[in-house]
Amino acid sequence: MHKNYLGIAALLGAVTVAIGAFGAHGLQRITSDPVILHSYQTAVQYQMVHVLALLAVGILFERFSAKWLSWAANFFLAGIFFFSGSIYVITYLKIKGMSTGWIGPVTPVGGLLFIAGWLFLLIAVQRKKA
Repeated sequence: MHKNYLGIAALLGAVTVAIGAFGAHGLQRITSDPVILHSYQTAVQYQMVHVLALLAVGILFERFSAKWLSWAANFFLAGIFFFSGSIYVITYLKIKGMSTGWIGPVTPVGGLLFIAGWLFLLIAVQRKKA
C-alpha cells in the first residue's frame, strides 16, 4: 500500500461528500439553473469516481509497478484538480454573472488527464510478470 495516496484519497473522499452535500442542498438555494446544477453534479461524480480510483491505486502498490501506479495516481489527482476544479470555478463564475470563457478550455484537459491515469493503471497491470 502507498500510505500517502491512501491518505489523500481519504481526505478527498471526505471533501467530495461535503461538496456533494453542498451541491444537493446549498447550491439549489443559490441557483435553480438546471445546466449549472447538472455541471456541478457531474464534477462531483467524476471527482468521487477518481477518488475511489486513487484509493485503488494506493492499495495496488503492493502488487504492481510503483512507477506506473505513481503516474496513474498523479494523473488522477491532476484530473480532479483540472476537471472538477474548473467546473466548480465555472459554477461560481456563472452564479456571479462573470465570464467563464477563460477557464472553459481547462475542463477537457482534466478529462484527458483522467484518461491518461486509467491508461497508466492499465500499463501497471499489464507489466506485471506472471
